[in-house]
Amino acid sequence: MLTPRTARALGLALSVFFLSAGLTALSAPVRAQDKKDEKKDDKKKAKSKLKLTVPQDDADLLIEGKATKIPKDNPSVREFETPDLEVGKLYEYTFTVTWRPNNYTVLTRTKSVEFKGGDDVSADLTKADPKTPDKAVIRWVPTPDDIVEEMMKLGKVGKDDVVYEPGPGDGRVLIAAVKKGAKKAVGIEIDPKKAEEAKDNVKKAKLDKEITIIEGDALKDRDYSEATVVMLYMGNEFDNLLRPILEKQLKPGTRIVSHRFLMGDWTPDKTIKVTGNDGDEYTLHLWIVKEKKK
Repeated sequence: MLTPRTARALGLALSVFFLSAGLTALSAPVRAQDKKDEKKDDKKKAKSKLKLTVPQDDADLLIEGKATKIPKDNPSVREFETPDLEVGKLYEYTFTVTWRPNNYTVLTRTKSVEFKGGDDVSADLTKADPKTPDKAVIRWVPTPDDIVEEMMKLGKVGKDDVVYEPGPGDGRVLIAAVKKGAKKAVGIEIDPKKAEEAKDNVKKAKLDKEITIIEGDALKDRDYSEATVVMLYMGNEFDNLLRPILEKQLKPGTRIVSHRFLMGDWTPDKTIKVTGNDGDEYTLHLWIVKEKKK
């Protein structure tokens, strides 16, 4: 947040506007004690220049939750100028960038940077911050029922299985899994409307005892450890964010079945192509979790 680290203040206002020089100026932080310090504050002040590299030219950038404009020239690198800051004092800015790598994925990345007043700052927002994982929202696209059946076959879903699915949409995959014999199924859906739709469909199928729909972020504070099968149709970017969670939590032998999308350099154990009833060709991938190396 845009406050001195050693004297944080609540209710900070931040305004952003473009200068003729091409830099963006940020309004000065206001502290409760500033009025008291006005008379005796003779400490050296200076501005800091910020240079931020964003993942995509049309990415939306927030500084302390406040929107900034996309410059016409060199939009991949955004330059800003702070208000006068106390030279040598430690400050912290939080940047949030949102972009759309494709027409079904929205990614959000947050990065906080500490610096001393007067120092110039460069931040590369094209790289994820391990301390603050990226967030992903995926536009739901239904998998045809016949392809769902092929996913069940590839994952060998049976009576002893517990099936998890991030982003279940209308719940069709989970319903198919239980009808195939799975003893339990769990879906985590971030879209409230889709979560309600899935719950309604589960009730209509009279499977509400076997299937649980959780409304929330499938990447945040989720426990997949009881899953024996994980079904995916969420995009490469989402799968890459989910991968470390699955690698850490899933038991050896757990199967992961993905419609179309991969998980970075984690090579599938099996990939098949099937022709759907609609005449289109579909690619399905299977991973089987291995014993962790000691």
